[in-house]
Amino acid sequence: MHIFHSNQIFNLELGGKLPAIDIAYHTFGNPNHDLSNVVWVCHALTADSNVADWWPHTVEYGAFLDPEKYFIICANILGSHYGSTGPLSINPETDKPWYSTFPKLTINDMVEAHRLLASHLGIGPIHALVGSSVGGFQALEWAAMEPQRFSKLIIIATDAKASPWTIAIDETQRMAIKADPTFGHDSPSAGMAGMAAARAIGLLTYRGSDGYNRTQQDNSSLPTTHRAASYQQYQGLKLCRRYNAYSYMTILDAFDTHDIGRNNGGSTRKALASINAETIVVGISSDIIFPPADMKKLAQAIPSAQYAEISSDFGHDGFLVEHKRLNQILTPFINS
Repeated sequence: MHIFHSNQIFNLELGGKLPAIDIAYHTFGNPNHDLSNVVWVCHALTADSNVADWWPHTVEYGAFLDPEKYFIICANILGSHYGSTGPLSINPETDKPWYSTFPKLTINDMVEAHRLLASHLGIGPIHALVGSSVGGFQALEWAAMEPQRFSKLIIIATDAKASPWTIAIDETQRMAIKADPTFGHDSPSAGMAGMAAARAIGLLTYRGSDGYNRTQQDNSSLPTTHRAASYQQYQGLKLCRRYNAYSYMTILDAFDTHDIGRNNGGSTRKALASINAETIVVGISSDIIFPPADMKKLAQAIPSAQYAEISSDFGHDGFLVEHKRLNQILTPFINS
């Protein structure tokens, strides 16, 4: 992992500011002589910049993120817990962690941090921009912001604007975190029980009924603990071991600001029509967060976009699970 530190004041879309920022990032492969083989990956909610770790069998020889062909970059988003400036970082003006005083972010702010890092690395045109879920939010906003910068755009299980449905999912998770009486304390462990519950709520929408019914059946007719119940408990605790409630809340809040039409005269259609990159939109058959019907509409609104669909029982998480099918779809697209 690399860290880029900027001492410049980083102004935020909602009026706040960060006196300085760190951006953590990973790279895979090597740049060619003219930097024409850059692929930029935008990560999702609680992932990090190490794409090869959280997106199995995509960053390897023959996969669509082939490090023998491409110079792959992924930056940890602002507000996250994996090296970039976030709520547990030290506020240089107080010499204490930000905690609950960390300023509100938008998806646009995350994109501006990507642009700052790209400038630092001397990267101009980018061969392909890739984003799934919240990473897709970032990719769409960036592609509309700088339509001439990208040759190809790969969008997976996402949308051009946070819908009332997705905002309601986020709010339910926020309610769980705020119900934890420790949330708001100046401590890295504040709100952990609430975040565990929030994660369990989120998982229901990531997988849906088909995914649970396929993988969490009980092994006996009258178990003392249901397998699905223990799975929910485990997943909540698993996130608590690696994340914090302040970062989780920050990114949920930023998720809800997503609207690529906001800086295009309020027109989502106009913003999507401005995208110049050759685009592929990938939907997942059982995704209840970003249903295939919505993904098809997204593809129809982007000039020269094509639509592909992955058949999967694993809902929104299908983009993490169905790597074989994903590579079959995206490898010829990115290499063409």
